[in-house]
Amino acid sequence: QVQLVESGGGLVQAGGSLRLSCTASGSTFTFRLNAMAWYRQAPGKQRELAAGISSSGNTNYADSVKGRFTISRDNAKNTVYLQMNSLKPEDTAVYYCHGLTPKGYNYWGQGTQVTVSS
Repeated sequence: QVQLVESGGGLVQAGGSLRLSCTASGSTFTFRLNAMAWYRQAPGKQRELAAGISSSGNTNYADSVKGRFTISRDNAKNTVYLQMNSLKPEDTAVYYCHGLTPKGYNYWGQGTQVTVSS
């Protein structure tokens, strides 16, 4: 059974930083082959892509987080990270880890809350 387990969320003041981690497990989930991403969902809003990283390490970001967030991966640890700097109150959301296999299977973590106070 595939599991994506997030950690690192919490409460931070505006201008602060947090680092989210997502560790994957499961014999059918070959981490190094999969694209990984962080999505977020604010109250009353749709889930949106914050940042993504391909199996080869190419990255993409939502315009709203460019220059502030950095996504990275450690294939040896089956872990993807999201470094979030210069946080703003509008970054408050539940952040979800997502994995996409080459065959198109989608996997989601349970989510971790990030709250940025003004």
